[in-house]
Amino acid sequence: MTPSVGTPNRVNPVQKFYENLTRTKKRRDLVEGYIFILPVVLGLIFFTFGPMLASLFFSLTDYPILRAPKWVGLGNFINLFTRERWFWQAVKVTVVYAVVQVPLGILGAFILALFLNQRVKGIAFFRTCFYMPTVVPVVASSVLWLWLLNPDYGLVNAILKFLNLPTSRFLAEPESALPSMILMSLWGVGGGMVIYLAGLQGIPESLYEAAKIDGANEIQLFGFITIPMMTPTIFFNLVMGLIGALQVFTQAFVMTAGGPLHSTYFYGLMVYERAFKFFQMGMASAMSWLLGIAIMVLTLVVFRSSALWVFYESEVK
Repeated sequence: MTPSVGTPNRVNPVQKFYENLTRTKKRRDLVEGYIFILPVVLGLIFFTFGPMLASLFFSLTDYPILRAPKWVGLGNFINLFTRERWFWQAVKVTVVYAVVQVPLGILGAFILALFLNQRVKGIAFFRTCFYMPTVVPVVASSVLWLWLLNPDYGLVNAILKFLNLPTSRFLAEPESALPSMILMSLWGVGGGMVIYLAGLQGIPESLYEAAKIDGANEIQLFGFITIPMMTPTIFFNLVMGLIGALQVFTQAFVMTAGGPLHSTYFYGLMVYERAFKFFQMGMASAMSWLLGIAIMVLTLVVFRSSALWVFYESEVK
């Protein structure tokens, strides 16, 4: 028998054209994607990572700006802990502010969101009113509160006098200056309130309906459904609030300049003064890196602890 000869494989020209077209389209999409992200990448390199590396170098030098930096190694960090007069005061003020303000801000925003989550007529107006302070620039709000808390002609003391209540000197006394700034910070809980409101409205109604059928009351609904379902939102606001509280600067700079008697001398204000008032750029860079490391460590601690108290609907514990 004569062996059969196999027919050579013939490439379909239409298929080949389609494959080349697909390959060209993928390559074009890839190039376009890189072009679109290029501004962000360049911004991170030149305006974030570049300055970070520069500040790391300057933190190891004595750099008075007007002269070339002189290498001192860890001298700036050692001097901070041993010789800087107001370093520990700045740390104390910042920590006290964060420990008090962050829980109050979270609690205040959450309670406000619970009230504004009601289905009543005109509720959108009140939501807007409570959110509006967050869009006011920090400098403008600081100037406003500087007038409101003025011990002589401020509106707050005027209201207290009208109600026959004891007045306060607020920002003019060391004992009341920091509590007054914490009070002022609660004026901006509207930002957190909106996030909590979105979280509350994202809780499925079926959970509440099923619990009511089983005989759960309002307290049980709140404790076993609302709180667990809101823990991811609480976690987010906790992290963001902690980062923001440790970097407070503008309010103290505008309202008190760290006084009276350094009672509002925040860490961020000390960094600013070392850099632009005393021209100790190396010391300011060292302080900035210490703050960055502290924020990173605390954030990691919060993230690690989230496994114990943050509940996600998609996971089973």
